[in-house]
Amino acid sequence: MSATLPLPEGVPDDDAPLPPGRWRWLRKHPTLIIGALLLIIVAAISLAAPWIATHDPQDLDPLARMQGPSAEHYFGTDALGRDVFSRAVWGGRVSLIVGLSVAALATLVGVLLGLTAGFVRWADGLIMRVMDGLMAIPGILLAIALMAVTTASLTTVIVAITVPEIPRVARLVRSLALTLREQLFVEAAHAVGTRLPMILWRHVLPNIVAPLIVQATFVAASAVLIEAALSFLGVGVPAQTPSWGNMMAEGRNFVAVAFHIILYPGILLALTVLAINLLGDGLRDALDPRLARQL
Repeated sequence: MSATLPLPEGVPDDDAPLPPGRWRWLRKHPTLIIGALLLIIVAAISLAAPWIATHDPQDLDPLARMQGPSAEHYFGTDALGRDVFSRAVWGGRVSLIVGLSVAALATLVGVLLGLTAGFVRWADGLIMRVMDGLMAIPGILLAIALMAVTTASLTTVIVAITVPEIPRVARLVRSLALTLREQLFVEAAHAVGTRLPMILWRHVLPNIVAPLIVQATFVAASAVLIEAALSFLGVGVPAQTPSWGNMMAEGRNFVAVAFHIILYPGILLALTVLAINLLGDGLRDALDPRLARQL
Protein backbone atom coordinates (compact mmCIF):
# COMPACT_ATOMS: atom_id res chain seq x y z
CA MET A 1 0.00 0.00 0.00
CA SER A 2 1.29 3.40 -0.92
CA ALA A 3 1.30 6.03 1.75
CA THR A 4 -0.34 9.39 1.08
CA LEU A 5 2.28 12.07 1.21
CA PRO A 6 1.30 15.37 2.82
CA LEU A 7 1.04 18.36 0.52
CA PRO A 8 3.76 21.01 0.80
CA GLU A 9 2.88 23.99 2.91
CA GLY A 10 0.90 26.63 1.00
CA VAL A 11 -0.39 24.21 -1.72
CA PRO A 12 -4.21 23.97 -1.61
CA ASP A 13 -5.86 20.55 -1.43
CA ASP A 14 -8.62 20.35 -4.04
CA ASP A 15 -10.29 17.43 -2.24
CA ALA A 16 -10.38 19.17 1.11
CA PRO A 17 -13.86 20.10 2.37
CA LEU A 18 -14.95 23.70 2.37
CA PRO A 19 -14.18 25.58 5.56
CA PRO A 20 -17.11 25.65 8.02
CA GLY A 21 -17.40 29.42 7.65
CA ARG A 22 -17.90 29.13 3.88
CA TRP A 23 -20.58 26.46 4.26
CA ARG A 24 -22.32 28.61 6.84
CA TRP A 25 -22.23 31.59 4.47
CA LEU A 26 -23.79 29.49 1.68
CA ARG A 27 -26.52 28.23 4.02
CA LYS A 28 -27.30 31.76 5.20
CA HIS A 29 -27.76 33.17 1.68
CA PRO A 30 -29.57 30.53 -0.41
CA THR A 31 -31.53 33.14 -2.38
CA LEU A 32 -28.27 34.71 -3.57
CA ILE A 33 -26.96 31.35 -4.80
CA ILE A 34 -30.24 30.34 -6.47
CA GLY A 35 -30.70 33.73 -8.13
CA ALA A 36 -27.12 33.80 -9.40
CA LEU A 37 -27.38 30.27 -10.81
CA LEU A 38 -30.68 30.98 -12.58
CA LEU A 39 -29.32 34.22 -14.04
CA ILE A 40 -26.12 32.51 -15.20
CA ILE A 41 -28.16 29.80 -16.94
CA VAL A 42 -30.39 32.33 -18.73
CA ALA A 43 -27.39 34.46 -19.70
CA ALA A 44 -25.47 31.42 -20.97
CA ILE A 45 -28.42 30.32 -23.11
CA SER A 46 -28.82 33.80 -24.57
CA LEU A 47 -25.11 34.29 -25.26
CA ALA A 48 -24.91 30.84 -26.88
CA ALA A 49 -27.89 31.56 -29.15
CA PRO A 50 -25.83 31.46 -32.40
CA TRP A 51 -24.72 27.92 -31.55
CA ILE A 52 -27.78 26.37 -29.87
CA ALA A 53 -30.50 27.91 -32.05
CA THR A 54 -31.77 25.21 -34.41
CA HIS A 55 -33.12 27.65 -37.04
CA ASP A 56 -32.66 31.21 -38.15
CA PRO A 57 -35.08 33.23 -36.00
CA GLN A 58 -36.26 35.14 -39.09
CA ASP A 59 -36.84 32.13 -41.37
CA LEU A 60 -40.47 31.80 -42.49
CA ASP A 61 -42.12 28.44 -43.22
CA PRO A 62 -45.86 28.90 -43.85
CA LEU A 63 -46.33 25.15 -44.26
CA ALA A 64 -45.15 24.57 -40.68
CA ARG A 65 -47.13 27.36 -39.02
CA MET A 66 -48.43 26.90 -35.44
CA GLN A 67 -47.04 23.42 -34.99
CA GLY A 68 -46.60 22.07 -31.49
CA PRO A 69 -43.27 21.14 -29.89
CA SER A 70 -41.44 18.40 -31.77
CA ALA A 71 -37.97 17.03 -32.40
CA GLU A 72 -37.47 19.54 -35.21
CA HIS A 73 -39.01 22.52 -33.40
CA TYR A 74 -38.38 22.17 -29.68
CA PHE A 75 -40.89 24.90 -28.68
CA GLY A 76 -43.06 24.61 -31.80
CA THR A 77 -43.60 27.28 -34.43
CA ASP A 78 -45.51 30.58 -34.51
CA ALA A 79 -48.17 31.92 -36.88
CA LEU A 80 -45.57 32.57 -39.60
CA GLY A 81 -43.83 29.22 -39.23
CA ARG A 82 -40.82 30.63 -37.38
CA ASP A 83 -39.08 28.44 -34.81
CA VAL A 84 -40.15 29.55 -31.31
CA PHE A 85 -37.11 28.02 -29.60
CA SER A 86 -34.64 29.92 -31.79
CA ARG A 87 -36.54 33.18 -31.35
CA ALA A 88 -36.76 32.65 -27.59
CA VAL A 89 -33.02 32.12 -27.07
CA TRP A 90 -32.20 35.10 -29.31
CA GLY A 91 -34.81 37.20 -27.51
CA GLY A 92 -32.99 36.74 -24.23
CA ARG A 93 -30.20 38.92 -25.55
CA VAL A 94 -32.54 41.90 -25.89
CA SER A 95 -33.81 41.55 -22.32
CA LEU A 96 -30.33 41.13 -20.84
CA ILE A 97 -28.89 44.06 -22.81
CA VAL A 98 -31.77 46.30 -21.76
CA GLY A 99 -31.59 45.21 -18.12
CA LEU A 100 -27.83 45.70 -17.79
CA SER A 101 -27.75 48.96 -19.75
CA VAL A 102 -30.64 50.55 -17.88
CA ALA A 103 -29.23 49.49 -14.50
CA ALA A 104 -25.80 50.92 -15.35
CA LEU A 105 -27.06 54.20 -16.81
CA ALA A 106 -29.70 54.82 -14.14
CA THR A 107 -27.18 54.08 -11.38
CA LEU A 108 -24.53 56.35 -12.88
CA VAL A 109 -26.85 59.32 -13.44
CA GLY A 110 -28.68 58.72 -10.15
CA VAL A 111 -25.40 58.70 -8.21
CA LEU A 112 -24.28 61.99 -9.76
CA LEU A 113 -27.61 63.68 -9.07
CA GLY A 114 -28.01 62.19 -5.60
CA LEU A 115 -24.53 63.14 -4.42
CA THR A 116 -24.94 66.64 -5.82
CA ALA A 117 -28.29 67.05 -4.08
CA GLY A 118 -26.90 65.69 -0.82
CA PHE A 119 -23.76 67.84 -0.63
CA VAL A 120 -24.57 70.98 -2.67
CA ARG A 121 -27.33 72.68 -0.71
CA TRP A 122 -28.43 75.18 -3.36
CA ALA A 123 -28.89 72.39 -5.94
CA ASP A 124 -30.80 70.10 -3.60
CA GLY A 125 -34.22 71.68 -4.04
CA LEU A 126 -33.92 72.04 -7.82
CA ILE A 127 -32.76 68.47 -8.45
CA MET A 128 -35.26 66.83 -6.14
CA ARG A 129 -38.23 68.78 -7.52
CA VAL A 130 -37.32 67.52 -10.99
CA MET A 131 -37.06 64.00 -9.60
CA ASP A 132 -40.43 64.36 -7.89
CA GLY A 133 -41.94 65.46 -11.19
CA LEU A 134 -40.58 62.41 -12.97
CA MET A 135 -41.83 60.10 -10.23
CA ALA A 136 -45.31 61.63 -10.45
CA ILE A 137 -45.66 60.13 -13.95
CA PRO A 138 -46.02 56.32 -14.14
CA GLY A 139 -42.84 54.88 -15.58
CA ILE A 140 -44.53 52.85 -18.30
CA LEU A 141 -46.50 55.90 -19.51
CA LEU A 142 -43.39 58.07 -19.57
CA ALA A 143 -41.54 55.41 -21.54
CA ILE A 144 -44.43 55.13 -24.02
CA ALA A 145 -44.44 58.91 -24.44
CA LEU A 146 -40.71 58.99 -25.11
CA MET A 147 -41.00 56.11 -27.58
CA ALA A 148 -43.87 57.85 -29.38
CA VAL A 149 -41.74 60.89 -30.30
CA THR A 150 -38.68 58.92 -31.42
CA THR A 151 -37.88 56.08 -33.78
CA ALA A 152 -38.14 52.51 -32.56
CA SER A 153 -34.74 51.00 -31.78
CA LEU A 154 -32.96 49.22 -28.96
CA THR A 155 -31.09 52.39 -27.98
CA THR A 156 -34.33 54.36 -27.80
CA VAL A 157 -35.89 51.68 -25.60
CA ILE A 158 -32.92 51.81 -23.21
CA VAL A 159 -33.12 55.61 -22.92
CA ALA A 160 -36.90 55.57 -22.53
CA ILE A 161 -36.71 53.06 -19.67
CA THR A 162 -33.70 54.70 -18.02
CA VAL A 163 -35.32 58.11 -17.55
CA PRO A 164 -38.14 56.91 -15.23
CA GLU A 165 -35.67 54.77 -13.22
CA ILE A 166 -33.24 57.60 -12.41
CA PRO A 167 -35.34 59.16 -9.60
CA ARG A 168 -35.33 55.89 -7.64
CA VAL A 169 -31.55 55.82 -7.53
CA ALA A 170 -31.20 59.56 -7.00
CA ARG A 171 -33.49 59.60 -3.97
CA LEU A 172 -31.69 56.63 -2.42
CA VAL A 173 -28.26 58.19 -2.94
CA ARG A 174 -29.43 61.55 -1.60
CA SER A 175 -30.76 59.97 1.61
CA LEU A 176 -27.49 58.12 2.13
CA ALA A 177 -25.46 61.23 1.33
CA LEU A 178 -27.39 63.31 3.87
CA THR A 179 -26.58 60.72 6.54
CA LEU A 180 -22.90 60.49 5.63
CA ARG A 181 -22.54 64.27 5.41
CA GLU A 182 -22.86 64.50 9.19
CA GLN A 183 -20.31 61.76 9.95
CA LEU A 184 -17.09 62.71 11.69
CA PHE A 185 -14.78 61.38 8.97
CA VAL A 186 -16.47 63.59 6.37
CA GLU A 187 -16.29 66.64 8.64
CA ALA A 188 -12.62 65.86 9.32
CA ALA A 189 -11.93 65.71 5.59
CA HIS A 190 -13.59 69.09 5.19
CA ALA A 191 -11.55 70.48 8.09
CA VAL A 192 -8.21 69.55 6.54
CA GLY A 193 -9.15 71.22 3.27
CA THR A 194 -10.02 68.19 1.12
CA ARG A 195 -11.99 69.23 -1.94
CA LEU A 196 -15.56 68.04 -2.30
CA PRO A 197 -15.00 65.79 -5.38
CA MET A 198 -12.23 63.96 -3.52
CA ILE A 199 -14.42 63.58 -0.42
CA LEU A 200 -17.20 62.11 -2.52
CA TRP A 201 -14.84 59.74 -4.34
CA ARG A 202 -12.74 58.53 -1.41
CA HIS A 203 -15.07 58.74 1.58
CA VAL A 204 -18.71 58.82 0.52
CA LEU A 205 -18.96 56.62 -2.57
CA PRO A 206 -17.33 53.53 -0.98
CA ASN A 207 -19.90 53.67 1.83
CA ILE A 208 -22.91 53.58 -0.50
CA VAL A 209 -21.72 50.87 -2.90
CA ALA A 210 -23.58 48.04 -1.14
CA PRO A 211 -27.09 49.58 -1.28
CA LEU A 212 -26.39 50.81 -4.81
CA ILE A 213 -25.64 47.28 -6.02
CA VAL A 214 -28.89 46.02 -4.50
CA GLN A 215 -30.87 48.89 -6.02
CA ALA A 216 -29.27 48.26 -9.42
CA THR A 217 -30.55 44.67 -9.42
CA PHE A 218 -34.12 45.83 -8.82
CA VAL A 219 -33.77 48.46 -11.55
CA ALA A 220 -32.56 45.75 -13.94
CA ALA A 221 -35.56 43.52 -13.12
CA SER A 222 -37.94 46.42 -13.63
CA ALA A 223 -36.26 47.30 -16.94
CA VAL A 224 -36.68 43.75 -18.26
CA LEU A 225 -40.40 43.83 -17.45
CA ILE A 226 -40.93 47.31 -18.92
CA GLU A 227 -39.12 46.35 -22.13
CA ALA A 228 -41.37 43.31 -22.50
CA ALA A 229 -44.44 45.46 -21.82
CA LEU A 230 -43.39 48.08 -24.38
CA SER A 231 -42.75 45.42 -27.01
CA PHE A 232 -46.06 43.76 -26.17
CA LEU A 233 -47.83 47.09 -26.72
CA GLY A 234 -46.01 47.62 -30.02
CA VAL A 235 -43.87 50.59 -28.94
CA GLY A 236 -40.69 48.72 -28.03
CA VAL A 237 -37.96 47.27 -30.21
CA PRO A 238 -38.88 46.81 -33.90
CA ALA A 239 -41.39 44.04 -34.49
CA GLN A 240 -38.96 42.01 -36.61
CA THR A 241 -36.46 41.84 -33.74
CA PRO A 242 -36.79 38.62 -31.72
CA SER A 243 -37.72 39.59 -28.17
CA TRP A 244 -39.90 37.98 -25.55
CA GLY A 245 -42.36 40.88 -25.58
CA ASN A 246 -42.70 40.78 -29.37
CA MET A 247 -43.20 37.02 -29.31
CA MET A 248 -46.02 37.26 -26.77
CA ALA A 249 -47.60 40.15 -28.68
CA GLU A 250 -47.57 38.14 -31.91
CA GLY A 251 -48.97 35.04 -30.22
CA ARG A 252 -51.77 36.62 -28.20
CA ASN A 253 -54.26 36.24 -31.08
CA PHE A 254 -53.58 32.51 -31.31
CA VAL A 255 -53.68 31.55 -27.64
CA ALA A 256 -56.65 29.22 -28.11
CA VAL A 257 -54.98 27.15 -30.85
CA ALA A 258 -51.24 27.60 -30.19
CA PHE A 259 -50.66 28.45 -26.54
CA HIS A 260 -47.00 27.44 -26.80
CA ILE A 261 -46.21 30.62 -28.77
CA ILE A 262 -46.53 32.75 -25.61
CA LEU A 263 -45.87 30.04 -23.03
CA TYR A 264 -42.12 29.60 -23.47
CA PRO A 265 -41.11 33.27 -23.80
CA GLY A 266 -43.34 33.98 -20.79
CA ILE A 267 -41.57 31.30 -18.75
CA LEU A 268 -38.14 32.64 -19.73
CA LEU A 269 -39.20 36.19 -18.88
CA ALA A 270 -40.55 35.11 -15.49
CA LEU A 271 -37.40 33.11 -14.69
CA THR A 272 -35.16 36.04 -15.61
CA VAL A 273 -37.05 38.53 -13.45
CA LEU A 274 -37.24 36.01 -10.60
CA ALA A 275 -33.49 35.35 -10.81
CA ILE A 276 -32.65 39.07 -10.71
CA ASN A 277 -34.97 39.67 -7.76
CA LEU A 278 -33.58 36.69 -5.85
CA LEU A 279 -30.08 37.95 -6.54
CA GLY A 280 -31.02 41.39 -5.25
CA ASP A 281 -32.61 39.98 -2.08
CA GLY A 282 -29.57 37.80 -1.46
CA LEU A 283 -27.16 40.68 -1.99
CA ARG A 284 -29.20 42.84 0.41
CA ASP A 285 -28.97 40.16 3.11
CA ALA A 286 -25.27 39.55 2.47
CA LEU A 287 -24.14 43.18 2.22
CA ASP A 288 -26.27 44.76 4.96
CA PRO A 289 -24.30 44.30 8.23
CA ARG A 290 -27.38 44.93 10.36
CA LEU A 291 -29.27 42.08 8.68
CA ALA A 292 -26.16 39.90 8.93
CA ARG A 293 -26.02 40.43 12.70
CA GLN A 294 -29.72 39.62 13.04
CA LEU A 295 -29.29 36.38 11.12
